Amino acid sequence: MNRDPEVMAFFPSALTTTASDNLAQRCHLDIAKRGWGLWALELATSGEFIGFTGFNIPGKNLPFSPCIEIAWRLARPYWRQGYATEAAQAALEFGFNALGFSEVVAFTAQNNFRSRAVMLRLNMQPSDQNFLHPDIDPQHPLAEHVLFNLTRERWHATHSDA
Repeated sequence: MNRDPEVMAFFPSALTTTASDNLAQRCHLDIAKRGWGLWALELATSGEFIGFTGFNIPGKNLPFSPCIEIAWRLARPYWRQGYATEAAQAALEFGFNALGFSEVVAFTAQNNFRSRAVMLRLNMQPSDQNFLHPDIDPQHPLAEHVLFNLTRERWHATHSDA
């Protein structure tokens, strides 16, 4: 999944197998340390790995740090089936109800309309100001990012059973 150029189109580059394995190890360590992080997603019917979703504390000094980010990534065969939204909704419910998060953010390259659509389906609010991602050369076409956020109050207002 992390080597697929289409999956990684809104990142500076696809990941090597080693880099992908290192990411999986960091996810595992984060969950062991905090009890939450980026969780593997699998199909309920087959147990097949399809991607990940969950929470991350971005390591860079972003203009809106400190923060907790919700993130997702799916293998291409599982796009446009509602899995990203469904998994992120479950993660948000856990984050707001069990973990007590007061706010989560999501951000992506300005032209990543698929992820932006997921953010809107999650009822996240777009920020009125874009930012340049500190890990990407300011001249790179992916440098400009959009920021969305969701507060616990907004989540509960739209999920009365949550």
